[in-house]
Amino acid sequence: MPHGYRIVRSNEGIDFDELAALLKSADLADFDAVTRKKAFEGSSIVAYVFQKDLLVGCGRALSDGAYEAALYDVAVLPAYQGRGLGRLIVETILAELEGQNVIFFASVGKEAFYEKLGCLRMSTGMAHWRNPQRMRERGYSA
Repeated sequence: MPHGYRIVRSNEGIDFDELAALLKSADLADFDAVTRKKAFEGSSIVAYVFQKDLLVGCGRALSDGAYEAALYDVAVLPAYQGRGLGRLIVETILAELEGQNVIFFASVGKEAFYEKLGCLRMSTGMAHWRNPQRMRERGYSA
């Protein structure tokens, strides 16, 4: 783990207003704290990275516990990117999902980050978006 950081694996004590702000700063949709709390508390695995008391990164996963999982909301505050924290979050979550297929969609422009972690691009990925036009505009769909 990079020096000076700690990882938290529970939702206990998390300030979801701070979490919502972190995810917004990383351009991962603009959901409010109540919605973020519901999503993270409904997840199988969570990982939060702190520097002292400041939340600087997060990620979560859903899993059937057997062979399929999905990774979501991996984000690091822009001022803390490039320090290995995103890698720490993803590797921490993937370690708990060992033996499972893990799917996700990367933020546009971040694909190379995940490729360095051994992830492969999918040829047949499909999505049923709640706002398809917005996702086309952001480059997630054709």
